[in-house]
Amino acid sequence: MFKGFSKTYGLRRLVWYESFELMTAAIQREKSIKRWPRQWKVNLIEQDNPNWDDLFPALLGDSLGPDF
Repeated sequence: MFKGFSKTYGLRRLVWYESFELMTAAIQREKSIKRWPRQWKVNLIEQDNPNWDDLFPALLGDSLGPDF
């Protein structure tokens, strides 16, 4: 849909996200997570989304319309 990481790597599902009020806090969190082993990241996802469901539609609600 948009040029960037998701398109480059063919990603189709949003399985985990965190919200932050400050961009600096989000960047710091991203940098710390990048250092984690892969299994820790998998555990983080499976803690709240054990089926690896796509969270994107719920994140945006009905703002995309029925055809998305």
